[in-house]
Amino acid sequence: MELGCGAWLEWWPEVFASDERPELARLLTELPLRDDTFTLFGRTVAVPRQVAWLGDPGCRYRYSGQTYEPAAWTPGLAHLRTELARRTGLPWNAVLANYYRDGRDSVGWHADDERELGPDADDVAIGSYSVGAARRFVMRHRTTGERRAWQLGQGSLLVMRGRTQRLWRHALPKTAAPIGPRLNLSFRVVRTERQPGTER
Repeated sequence: MELGCGAWLEWWPEVFASDERPELARLLTELPLRDDTFTLFGRTVAVPRQVAWLGDPGCRYRYSGQTYEPAAWTPGLAHLRTELARRTGLPWNAVLANYYRDGRDSVGWHADDERELGPDADDVAIGSYSVGAARRFVMRHRTTGERRAWQLGQGSLLVMRGRTQRLWRHALPKTAAPIGPRLNLSFRVVRTERQPGTER
C-alpha cells in the first residue's frame, strides 16, 4: 500500500495458515517480559504494557531515554523470525515484544525513527506481528494530519517500509471495550555498525 513520498506498507491479514500460527500462551512462557518506566518532563512514568527486547548479539537499542541490551532469541521467536524473513525477504535481527494485558494497556503516538534502524536510512522496516486479541492500530501523517487505521488481529503482519517512520506516527489507543490480551512482536533490522561503541 503506497503512502506517498517513498513510504509504503506491506499487509498480510493472515501471514500463516491457522495450524502454523504460534500460540500466545507458549510465547508468553518464553519471553522475558518486564514492567518498565520512562522519564517524561523529569517525572518517572510507568509504561502501560509489558516489554522485552530480544535479538542478535550487539543489537542494542535506545529509545525513551534508555538503552536495551538484547536477550537471546527464544526457540519460538527464533522460528518465527526465520519464517517471517522467508516471507518478507528482510533480515530481521531483533524484536521488541509488547504485551497488552487488556484495553487499558496502550502505546501513544510515536515513530520508530532511531538512527540505528534499517535496512538503511531511506528504508526503515518495522514488522508488526500480532498474537491474541485484535486491537485498533492508527497512523497519522506528521504534516497533513491524514489518518489511517487497521484492526490488527491474530496472525496478521503489518510491515512499515521506506520513509514511513519519517513521515507518519502511529499508536495503539486504549479502549474501554472488554478485550483479551494481545502480544505484538515488532521485528526490526538493527544496523549494528551504527551502534555507540562499535565504530572501528
